[in-house]
Amino acid sequence: MGEHPSPGPAVAACAEAERIEELEPEAEEQLPAAPEDFDPGNTGYISTGKFRSLLESHSSKLDPHKREVLLALADSHADGQICYQDFVSLMSNKRSNSFRQAILQGNRRLSSKALLEEKGLSLSQRLIRHVAYETLPREIDRKWYYDSYTCCPPPWFMITVTLLEVAFFLYNGVSLGQFVLQVTHPRYLKNSLVYHPQLRAQAWRYLTYIFMHAGIEHLGLNVVLQLLVGVPLEMVHGATRIGLVYVAGVVAGSLAVSVADMTAPVVGSSGGVYALVSAHLANIVMNWSGMKCQFKLLRMAVALICMSMEFGRAVWLRFHPSAYPPCPHPSFVAHLGGVAVGITLGVVVLRNYEQRLQDQSLWWIFVAMYTVFVLFAVFWNIFAYTLLDLKLPPPP
Repeated sequence: MGEHPSPGPAVAACAEAERIEELEPEAEEQLPAAPEDFDPGNTGYISTGKFRSLLESHSSKLDPHKREVLLALADSHADGQICYQDFVSLMSNKRSNSFRQAILQGNRRLSSKALLEEKGLSLSQRLIRHVAYETLPREIDRKWYYDSYTCCPPPWFMITVTLLEVAFFLYNGVSLGQFVLQVTHPRYLKNSLVYHPQLRAQAWRYLTYIFMHAGIEHLGLNVVLQLLVGVPLEMVHGATRIGLVYVAGVVAGSLAVSVADMTAPVVGSSGGVYALVSAHLANIVMNWSGMKCQFKLLRMAVALICMSMEFGRAVWLRFHPSAYPPCPHPSFVAHLGGVAVGITLGVVVLRNYEQRLQDQSLWWIFVAMYTVFVLFAVFWNIFAYTLLDLKLPPPP
């Protein structure tokens, strides 16, 4: 899987056309790119005629598929002009919205064979194709991903987090002598990783609580969801984006508990898991017609059932008589914090495949909302507990 075999000819042709190396490096160096050469009036536009003549005069230096796609951009502009910035983007080795438009709207003479129709693929190729259809709503993005994915780096973030969670659970199970409902053990809350309201000044607990689970049933559902959903998402979107959503969900979960369920501790990775799963499900719903994953309705139903079971378990445990009164069992509010992150930040991250998030206005709106919430929760933790004269359970 590390060395991606050559795809079928139809996919290779279309995927090559969809690459962003629109011009070969040698051709780029020989093409004039001074603004006065194409936009002498400084209008911000160049004529499609000049653009077409430039491409045709250098056709021998361009890959045939790249040349056809670039010509498609000229054909798609009925007003006879192309934005000069789009032209500059096309002359660079960067993925651009103008190039996407050329693929989607231009008068293409490229193979229309879908990636799903390719035959004779190896096991690794079929796996990569499956991941593409599970996570991406557009054929252009699926082909781009299929052609460029090399499994380097592998989806290390979700795998590492999962292994650490399992390792900590096994260690606690051995030390406590209990694997089912570990949370009922008298020494459970003494662990320095658990978030406890009396110890909320220890900032690491807002994040490290993900390595402590209520029991094997809690760990099992979280691990299954984050591997089945998180690993494919990381393969497509990368560790940075998926790690951002996961960690944002984790922090939002513990902060939400500190605001809405102030006397309860928090354990488990449900905040991060629910952020990823809810973002993925929302992305499927918003792009329903474009998502070509098999049995997508059944898959959504199974995911929702698993989330509901895990959430129901958390609600039951929260209101079940505590094993260490007066401190209640861990809160379920972290799940809701994760969902809130997933349908805001998470949806934007998954929607903008291979595009810079910094250029998306909606991204900045949700980042601002998240920042305001975090600041509010920080001040709440500093002042509200005293102002409300809340009686907290004693430290573990």
